[in-house]
Amino acid sequence: MTKNKHYRYHLSLFICLFGWIFVNGQQPGPDCWPSFRGNARLTGNAPVVLKPPFRLLWTFKTGDAIKSSPVICNGTVYIGSNDGFLYALTSAGSLKWKFNAATAVESPPLIVENTIYVGSLEGILFALDASTGSLKWKYKTDGQISGSASQAIRMSTKRSCIVVGSYDFSLHCVDAASGKGIWKYESGNYINGAPAVSGNLIVFGGCDGVLHMLGVEDGKQVDQVDVETYIPASAAIPADKAFFGNYDGVFFCVDIRQKKILWQTEGGGPFLASPAVSAGKVVTGSQNRFIYCFDAGSGKELWKFKTNGKVDASPVIAGNHVVAASADGRIHLLDLSSGTEKWSYEIGSPVFSTPAVTSKMIAVGAGDGKVYVFGQ
Repeated sequence: MTKNKHYRYHLSLFICLFGWIFVNGQQPGPDCWPSFRGNARLTGNAPVVLKPPFRLLWTFKTGDAIKSSPVICNGTVYIGSNDGFLYALTSAGSLKWKFNAATAVESPPLIVENTIYVGSLEGILFALDASTGSLKWKYKTDGQISGSASQAIRMSTKRSCIVVGSYDFSLHCVDAASGKGIWKYESGNYINGAPAVSGNLIVFGGCDGVLHMLGVEDGKQVDQVDVETYIPASAAIPADKAFFGNYDGVFFCVDIRQKKILWQTEGGGPFLASPAVSAGKVVTGSQNRFIYCFDAGSGKELWKFKTNGKVDASPVIAGNHVVAASADGRIHLLDLSSGTEKWSYEIGSPVFSTPAVTSKMIAVGAGDGKVYVFGQ
């Protein structure tokens, strides 16, 4: 490569990367948890340092149980409820606005700039103004939406695309600005989790027991890895690896470049929680009541923590801590290195909602219909 070509190549690469960062809207940071797993790769990382103990700052009561997971940006907490509303709450715990989705909202919201994207059990994906809750558009699928939407960028148009799975067996790519469908990819069964996005690649697991890899541009299949039974949760894809569990209690690490399984563990319960990955460690929860930490390179079990209820809520890694909730009605703060519990709070109602973690608060929803917010 000549000097000029080398320069042009790196310049174009810089522009491409800078453009991707720019158009990707709200980015995760110490005071912003904009999506179900914090970022497009669904790695479940909060760039904050937590200093326990915490105290309960406030609660907010909705009209029914909460399965949705909260997101937080610009001092506002957004969360859905089985009462059919999406709520926007101030940092002090008062109602800012609520949007009537007509049916239960189990899907975690997604924040991109000043727009909230969220699905309902009626199968509708809504785009709302984050400041006012007013409807921008809605897109109808043919099955319920339980998982979070994710954002991708189609480089041919430089336009943002919202990708979301549905119980109609399909992953939908919807234009973020207009709400018009761009493409639809049909899998072999329900799609329950959120799609992970890395550049021009989308990775998601389905109830067909397949890890699917698609191109962002046209939704065409790049490849797939068959793990034989349901993948009910989302895969985390740091770098070129995908980490996820299945309903048979097997946890996998897949090389998404070579399309092969690097390692797998046996003997766990059904994995409905999505994993968090950081510092060479993978943390996830299981319905057998354990929170597990595996070595990301080898799959060796580093530690496990026993709760008193199934762990369907996905853990979050924040520095050297793990924030996790369980159906025993507790939220736990564990040491990432050892699994030792550093702090806990008994909510008293089952928790299936994944915590949102920022430098100022930890927010989570519970089966009693309340949003709980903790801080210093």
